[in-house]
Amino acid sequence: MDFPTPEIDAYLKELSPPTSDLMTELEALAAEQEFPIIGPLVGRVLYQWVKVSEAKTVFELGSGYGYSALWIAMALPEGGQLICTEFDKAKAEMGMKYLDRAKQRHKVIYEVGSALESFHRYQGPFDVIFCDIDKHEYPKALDMGLPKLRSGGLFIADNVLWSGRILDPEDCSKDTEGIRKFNEKIFGSPELISSILPLRDGVSVSLKR
Repeated sequence: MDFPTPEIDAYLKELSPPTSDLMTELEALAAEQEFPIIGPLVGRVLYQWVKVSEAKTVFELGSGYGYSALWIAMALPEGGQLICTEFDKAKAEMGMKYLDRAKQRHKVIYEVGSALESFHRYQGPFDVIFCDIDKHEYPKALDMGLPKLRSGGLFIADNVLWSGRILDPEDCSKDTEGIRKFNEKIFGSPELISSILPLRDGVSVSLKR
């Protein structure tokens, strides 16, 4: 099941202005390596949320080689800080090179290793937390993240519609169950006001009261 339909996705991409040459290079690399990235549609929304929230401190759980990090870093003001996490050292090093080429490297710290272990070492408070790690870890990331998120801050997560697998009662895989539990938690928490945008694979945004 596709979210949105291929026709709507194509329409939105046609409407959108082209990304920079560097972004296009990263998008081509992701396609070549079959590595999942948020893509330009969600990237633009992420940029807007960081800008509108006037964020200065952002923690990203799961950074890969820096595609979403680049969108976030461009939205941060000078003096802002983004902490990236990536288990694969080679991907982290590649991400730092791309950020350097975009002249955004000075805003970014790349932590190599487990995203949640790195997250545990930081107290916050953060203005924005962006979650894009293994899906079974989403509920734990939310539990860890809420105390580290400032009042008025945003907890954002990608892949929350999970290609429609959340609707399949026979799919009880740990990742699908993780997304289901995460979605229930963000809408059930009295601390949060949450929405899900059915854009690409679904992206949630939760405002901490």
